[in-house]
Parts: sequence; structure tokens; C-alpha cells
Amino acid sequence: MANKPFAITLKPGTSLANLTGSWRSARPVYLNRLPPCNNACPAGENIQGWLFHAESGDYEQAWRVLVRDNPLPAVMGRVCYHPCETSCNRGQLDEAVGINSVERFLGDEANKRGWKFDAPAAATGKKVLVVGAGPSGLSAAYHLARMGHQVEIQEAGPLAGGMMRFGIPKYRLPREVLDAEVQRILDLGVTLKLNTKVEHIEQSMKDGGFDAAFLAVGAHIGKRAMIPAGDAAHIVDAVSVLRSMEGEDKPMLGRKVVVYGGGNTAIDVARSVKRMGGEPIIVYRRTRDRAPAHDFEIEEALQEGVLIKWLSTIKQAEVGEITVEKMELDEKGFPQPTGEFEKLEADSVVLALGQDVDLSLLEGVSGLEIKDGTVQVAPNMMTGHDGIFAGGDMVPSERTVTVGVGHGKKAARNIDAWLRDITYAPEPKHEIATFDKLNPWYYSDADKTVRPMLDMIRRQTSFDEVQGGLDETNALFEARRCLSCGNCFECDNCYGVCPDNAVIKLGPGKGFEFNYDYCKGCGICEAECPCGSIKMVPEDI
Repeated sequence: MANKPFAITLKPGTSLANLTGSWRSARPVYLNRLPPCNNACPAGENIQGWLFHAESGDYEQAWRVLVRDNPLPAVMGRVCYHPCETSCNRGQLDEAVGINSVERFLGDEANKRGWKFDAPAAATGKKVLVVGAGPSGLSAAYHLARMGHQVEIQEAGPLAGGMMRFGIPKYRLPREVLDAEVQRILDLGVTLKLNTKVEHIEQSMKDGGFDAAFLAVGAHIGKRAMIPAGDAAHIVDAVSVLRSMEGEDKPMLGRKVVVYGGGNTAIDVARSVKRMGGEPIIVYRRTRDRAPAHDFEIEEALQEGVLIKWLSTIKQAEVGEITVEKMELDEKGFPQPTGEFEKLEADSVVLALGQDVDLSLLEGVSGLEIKDGTVQVAPNMMTGHDGIFAGGDMVPSERTVTVGVGHGKKAARNIDAWLRDITYAPEPKHEIATFDKLNPWYYSDADKTVRPMLDMIRRQTSFDEVQGGLDETNALFEARRCLSCGNCFECDNCYGVCPDNAVIKLGPGKGFEFNYDYCKGCGICEAECPCGSIKMVPEDI
């Protein structure tokens, strides 16, 4: 037999010198950490999962992974305030990955290419009533239908979409985009009954033979303020104004319009008034940094010529004018009246002070707990009445489209479990892949792709969409900016740096494993892993 190196000719276990793994006090393990983008998404999207397919150019597969959690990507890519990007580790390197931009691109590609959802599971024979065709109701209907349940949505309004249609202006969300994604959900076999207001939930369930119900009534009732006003003063609420924008006859507000409030709805109304040829002024009692509206929305409104009077409050409204009192911040940062007044021209005043939910359909239902205008629900989204679940604006939470979609998915999973007489138990979350777990020097600088904006003249005079989308080239580039935080992307670093050749390649898409006979636990692989998917653990674990 030919001579061979000593370590190779010995059989495993014949020499401690051969088994360098016997020196080890800690060993490396491969693991999947939770990317911070996934963790921050209210809809529970597997963001890193669909970005992986997008960066390889397989956009249909990326879309299919995305819609496992969210059936409205083209909508969400326009109206979500992308907390995923706020949490993105790449933001500490240069700029966050444009997750929202890629999501919109995938949603638009699906609409353009006619992609359909996968076929539902086998029919279960169970019927579920969904009350409300807003984001939460549509999401629940989608997931329940995919699970094989018969779903009927009953919507009080004339069209589906809820506050996506009646609360978000067309310049932010074109209606053909919304209609396409709603239709794809209905194509699963979901029944939609419009102009059908549920007066009493228990009676509606009994009449329709429903086994369970999900309540997703949006916050459509505008809050009022005690403003002394003359009999002829024109005061309306923001929700009514935005709702009337959907009809052919636009609201008659006059030229000088004062919008009272500092949230996103106030901004939407003011920007809509500007597009109708009016001269809007927003009056808000706090400063810009305290306004509940997102700062980029405020900035876009200012760019379009909307005037904002900070630290001001309306004291009196008369025909053609209002009286405003200036405020000042006290030592605790709260606005206090100054006694200084000024008059502003105002053909109308629009109150944008928040919205309430109509809970009249719950009157007489036993076991329910209503607190501060919302329905209290258990962790499984069920109310105090068996078989009746609730989500979206109806329950205590942040009122956004993304939160509503997440509620619909969570409720659907729990409704499905309840109908099957089991308990839904979500898988435990992995530890989060924080920035300190990464090796950012392995990643090259790549500036974020900025989405194009409509020219200012059209922004001020039309309801054309303000923000454009990415094309195939820059969507691919943006997806490839993902750092794959906490999840191996087979860069071969560990394989190349291991001094003991203890890393075994399992083949493309299969990752790696350690040969612990030869791994002496030096930790170089963990130190050099770019994405933080290797962890050193004590040997006795």
C-alpha cells in the first residue's frame, strides 16, 4: 500500500492527535436567526424569503412567497409605512433596503402578468362570515378560503376596499390597482355582498348558517370637536370629504379650506383640496415633530403648496372666517393657550381629528367587552362570545392597512383552528439577527434606489399617482442589497476559513454541516460569517 499522511491512515478514534475535535470546549452550529425586517412587519411577511427569490430574478416565486402572508402586495407597496425598512440592518451600513419598492414591483408584475393564487385546500364544509371588505376583512377572507372554508363578505358600502378606497386618495392608491387585488381574492371563490349592512351579528350568522364570524368594520365615523360656530358655518368631517371623493361630484368646500388636525388624514384632505384648485391651510395645536402624520407625508404636502399653522387651535367658526388662537409649549412640552388671536379666511372647515367604529351590530351580544370604543379580544382574536372574532380598527391597535392585513391572517388561522376544535400554536420565533451579529465589511456599498416622483405641476393639479415604481432592472438591484441577516446564503466563507477542513458542503441550496471530529472550536467561522448564521455554543449543550 502506498504511503499516506499519518492523520489519514489512522481510523477515527485511534489517536487523540487525529481527532482535533477532542480539544473543543465550544462548538459552532448553523442556525437561522430572525431578520429584523421580518420581525417588524405587522403583516408577518417572510420578507427575506421573498427577497431571496427576487434577487435571483424569479419574480413569480418571490410573489408567491410574499402572498402566503399578504394578498395585497401592490396596495401595500404603495400605502404601507414600511416599519421593516426602519428596522433594516442595512440602514446602519448605508441605507435600508427598499423593501416596500420591491414589494410594489412584485404586486404590479402580478397584476400585469395575470398571476393567480394557488388553488385552495379541499373544502371543509364550514362557512365563515366576514363583516367588512377593508384590508383586515379581505385578508381574513383570503386566508380562510385558501384553507378550504366557504367565505362570505358582507360590506355596507357600494364597493370593496374599506378605508383603502374611501380613506386613501387616488394619488396614493390608484383604484385599478386595488380592484385587481380584490378581484384576485374573489376568484378564490369568496362571495362579496355589497350594500349589505349587518345590523345584528348573531342574527346574520343564524340566517346565513355561518359557523364563525370575523368582524372587520373600519373606523368610518369622524370625530367631532366642540367648536363654537355660527349657524351658517360650513364644518364637515374629513372621512366624509374623502368618501365623497370617490363619486363623480366632488365635495363643495370652496376655495379657502381650513383642515383641523395633524394626522395623515388631515394631510390627505389638504393635498386633495389642493388638487381640486383650493387653497388649504392645516391648523394643528402641536409642533411638526409631535404631529401624528408621517414626516415624509408632511414634507410632500409642503412641497405641493399646502400651508400649515403649527401651535394653533380653532376657537370660533363663522361664515367665511375662523378665529385661531396661538399656542405655546410649556416646560413639559404641552401646548398652552396664549390669548393671542388671528382671523383666517375659511369657506369651510374640515375636522380631521380621528375616527370611531360603528359598534351597533354588537348590541345585545353576550360576553363582549367594549372599552374606549373598541372590542376587546383574546390573543387568538376571539371576542368574549364563542365563534365571533374581530380585528382591524375594531380592536385596540395601530390603525394601518398593514396591521389590518396582519390581523386578518392571524384571525383566519385561529378561526380555522377553532372550527377544527384544536388550538393554533404559532412556531416560536428565533432570536433576532441584530447588526452586531453581522460582518458588514463583506458587503459592498450600494446606494438605495429612489423611486421617481411625478412632476410638481401634475402633483398639484391632478390625482395621478405621485410616486412611481421600480422597473425590472432597479428592482433586481434593490433586492440584491439585502444582507440576508441571520440566514446562510452559501457564500463559502466558513468553508474557506476553517483551519481544520471541518466544514462540509452539502450542495447548492443545501447549506453546510460541521464535522465535529475535526472541529476544534476555534470560532473563526463564526467571526467571519457575513450574515450571522453561525453561533458558538458551549460543548455541553
